[in-house]
Amino acid sequence: MSVNDRIAATSSALATHDHASLLARYYPLVAEFASRYEPKSTGEGFEPSMRLPELDAKVAEFLSPATAGLYDLGERRGLPLRLLDLRQNPHTQTTKTFASLIIVARAVRHIQDTGEPIVLFSPSSGNKAVALRDAVARALTAGLVRPEQLRVVTLTPAQTTGKLRGSILTEDPELRALNPVFVLDDAPPEAVKQVGQEFKRLFAASGCEDFRLWHSLRLENYRVADIVRALYDYDFGQAGHTGVRTVHAHAVSSAFGLLGYNSGVELLKELGHEVADPSYLLVQHQATCDMVLHTLHGTFDRKNAPEYAKDPDGVWVQDASAHFPQRTWSPLETLEHTFYTHEPTTATEMSGLISANGGTGVVVSLLECMERYAECRELLRKSPVLLPEDPRRLTEWSLVMAVTGVLNAIDRGLLPDADGITIHASGTYGVDDYEPVPEEWIHHVTGAGPVLDTVLGRTHS
Repeated sequence: MSVNDRIAATSSALATHDHASLLARYYPLVAEFASRYEPKSTGEGFEPSMRLPELDAKVAEFLSPATAGLYDLGERRGLPLRLLDLRQNPHTQTTKTFASLIIVARAVRHIQDTGEPIVLFSPSSGNKAVALRDAVARALTAGLVRPEQLRVVTLTPAQTTGKLRGSILTEDPELRALNPVFVLDDAPPEAVKQVGQEFKRLFAASGCEDFRLWHSLRLENYRVADIVRALYDYDFGQAGHTGVRTVHAHAVSSAFGLLGYNSGVELLKELGHEVADPSYLLVQHQATCDMVLHTLHGTFDRKNAPEYAKDPDGVWVQDASAHFPQRTWSPLETLEHTFYTHEPTTATEMSGLISANGGTGVVVSLLECMERYAECRELLRKSPVLLPEDPRRLTEWSLVMAVTGVLNAIDRGLLPDADGITIHASGTYGVDDYEPVPEEWIHHVTGAGPVLDTVLGRTHS
């Protein structure tokens, strides 16, 4: 049964609106929860209110891509596996759609209330930039704002340029000028955050008052949207089964999605619902395995990672820790460039949840993902998620990482108390799924100055 049919056939006290979009379905709860996180006036930059626009036909259409699905994938060593598919928007194929729609909805409400134009600025590893651009495009096509009222500027690492997707914001010359795409060259991926802060400082010093610049980085921008994962899971999944210990597995950089899910669980409890306390499995890669290290050892210290030795065949191996790859092509491998955050501020909260309710962390290598690729593909055949036959055509590895991490964790006995596992499908796509942004429409920069000049329309003779 499709998610639309299941929603239509189900009555829930949580659902106020009969929409396939989870954000529209639970809109009053999302709006109420958002109101708890009003930004404080710190003088460090503009952020609009957490208020959302009224849910009318235009807003419902704008929110329509935020759909999800739950699918049984069978069992592994007696443990039921389920997929929570959150990457159904064909224009992003990642769960970043949910938070991006809420961010843009807040911008729309501010514009409606004040008439002030907003420029959204997002330094991103790639997927957030794509989702924010899609959300802005949707707001324009839904007639919620005019092109000069809401714009988006993104800055992404050179390493993830191939993830950038074409849309009306690139195809239309006027929209392309209003919504430029910047790529940071000659720098490690995480440098986009530092350059983003410098751009914010330069903008403040410029004295420009033509628009408000919103540098949307707060965790709450994501926590609010991701509560719908738990609300949906309560309606259709395992969240309401209090006698069942379900592990929620997610490929993470900062674990915003799982923290949002947990906030949704706490909201359900506030509303008087019987809800199971979830356990969590964090899946990371070796380049940024900081959250796994913190979960296991309470610190980000790399000395706690196992040491590897090179086999005669050139593969690096270790057997000291079941939480790290047994085999890898490189002990410091970057498997997926979208995961670039070192020492995330969310680690303490996430580690506390795992300590209290169970779960653990596991790090995977590209070699392990390749060795399990056919197995992952077969498991996912029980869902609408189709991996390309040739793994070289895959350009987003989040879901394969998550599934590989789950299989490794089960086979290595890392989840002894689990009754079942729900895998959060946060992203997967391949080169055949989208048209990339043409190279001639990308602004390559090495610092914040050219970004500001372009955004302010400055020209150089």
